Amino acid sequence: NSRGAASLLKDSIPITEFSASGPFEGHDLLRRGFTSVKNELLPSHPLELSEKNFQLNQDKTNFATLRNIQGLHAPLKLQMEFRAVKQVQRLPFLHSSNIALDTLRGNAECISFEDILNDPSQSEVMGEPHMMMEYKLGLL
Repeated sequence: NSRGAASLLKDSIPITEFSASGPFEGHDLLRRGFTSVKNELLPSHPLELSEKNFQLNQDKTNFATLRNIQGLHAPLKLQMEFRAVKQVQRLPFLHSSNIALDTLRGNAECISFEDILNDPSQSEVMGEPHMMMEYKLGLL
């Protein structure tokens, strides 16, 4: 053994090449869910993209109007409150209604599609709590 331990380590194959990444990676159903071709397709209707971005566009319009009426401080304060409310969540395996966000947007008293057909007992998001928490904390 004249080459020593350092040359043996240099000549060995790194373990990262054996990991499941790249074009032959297996799909992780626990973390990413089922694959869907629908998510990779372009919008089928001209209004579909507009409907997906409806809340974002409405927020931008409200912020612009608020800025014109009350000045720069009002939309900045509201955006700061939105960020603070979005950070407070339940554990990843529990359904959250985001009532604080609805209250800030003024939607707390409105009954919408999500209120009727977003029943948490019929949700397919439920998974193993320990696995989902470890993934969120970056332990997996």
